[in-house]
Amino acid sequence: MEKVNMDSLVVVLAELEKQGFTSQFEVHGNSMLSLKSANHYNADQLEVTHFYRFEGESNPEDSAIMYAIETYDKEKGTLVDGYGTAADTATSDFMRNVNNIHK
Repeated sequence: MEKVNMDSLVVVLAELEKQGFTSQFEVHGNSMLSLKSANHYNADQLEVTHFYRFEGESNPEDSAIMYAIETYDKEKGTLVDGYGTAADTATSDFMRNVNNIHK
């Protein structure tokens, strides 16, 4: 397998899509919504198989974290959030409730 430079969000997203992480997720209230299937998931219904942090070179507001997620019913996708001052409070709160996180 060819080594891939995983230092940009776009590159990592493309690599994850090759691995089957084709859904996009958003947090809405106390659940996570799949934009592909319209299914809602609670924090205990998913596993974070990996996560990636990106830091802006010139602006801390460009900091982000991307989660590679697999749900209990085998839907695979990604969730992107800012972190630090750029974090979305609802997404950060939801992800703190996820117990099954791997690196």
